[in-house]
Amino acid sequence: MAEKIRVGILGYGNLGKGVECALKQNEDMELVAVFTRRNPEDLKILTENVPVYNVADAVAHKEEIDVMILCGGSATDLPKQTPEFVQYFNVIDSFDTHARIPEHFANVDAAAKASGKVGIISCGWDPGMFSLNRVYASAVLPQGKDYTFWGKGVSQGHSDAIRRIEGVVDARQYTIPVEEALDKVRSGANPELSTREKHTRECFVVAEEGADLARIEKEIVTMPNYFADYDTTVHFISMEELKANHSGIPHGGFVIRTGKTGWNEEYNNVIEYSLKLDSNPAFTSSVLVAYARAAYRMAKEGQSGCKTVFDVAPAQLCMASGEELRAHML
Repeated sequence: MAEKIRVGILGYGNLGKGVECALKQNEDMELVAVFTRRNPEDLKILTENVPVYNVADAVAHKEEIDVMILCGGSATDLPKQTPEFVQYFNVIDSFDTHARIPEHFANVDAAAKASGKVGIISCGWDPGMFSLNRVYASAVLPQGKDYTFWGKGVSQGHSDAIRRIEGVVDARQYTIPVEEALDKVRSGANPELSTREKHTRECFVVAEEGADLARIEKEIVTMPNYFADYDTTVHFISMEELKANHSGIPHGGFVIRTGKTGWNEEYNNVIEYSLKLDSNPAFTSSVLVAYARAAYRMAKEGQSGCKTVFDVAPAQLCMASGEELRAHML
């Protein structure tokens, strides 16, 4: 085998740990360093004999790393980190604030073109795999309609929003597709669906002893941008029950396009892509690692600038050669 692709991980939370696990499954890649904002001596990683450094020392190791996978959050970390680190490394991120992707792309593109590096942003499942399926399906069925359903799964952002309410100790929020709406879409009926008609939200909340449960419930169900537009159910449970039944981070969802074909548009078609994930971060990490391979190859070809999943040919993601793909996958 050719020399391995040398990967660095920046940030070692759920996503960083997931990338470490995914690298173990990709024999053409190796983890060479982890960078953290914590005290490196306090961090125990899973891979033996791989050094842990402070983020401040990352640039000093730029010659040792082919691709740096950025595992920070989209709210405050990635808008700053991706344009900063693409000055020194080929980078991958999972930036998922959909409305701000054009702005993030522009910032990363300017920095990457100046440095001659490749930065692939917004890799994961949505944005990422779901985005690809929306594009493929709309190209094939130009006369049609897109639907995206998320869940059933834990929304980390919504769970965090509940935890910030006074009197809440811990919480998990599940996003759940409405089966009736899914059935209508799959039938090819092309329904117009409101936000409330597509998903419900179910919350499991551990409250402080003596807290005003009615107030907490009201604050949740009326919270703008999070719960006000949805039918929301709140359950108050014990910490023991939360740990026993709600400690995982499952997720998934469906991308569906319905469209017409034929001279008189007489034929109905439904394209559906679905995911069922035991662990949202572990799966997202696996997507990041596949795109790290693509970033390495694109950089080798002399490409630079910011890319998204739309700019990466499928063959660039795969360990297999073109010959192998043609023989076994085509």
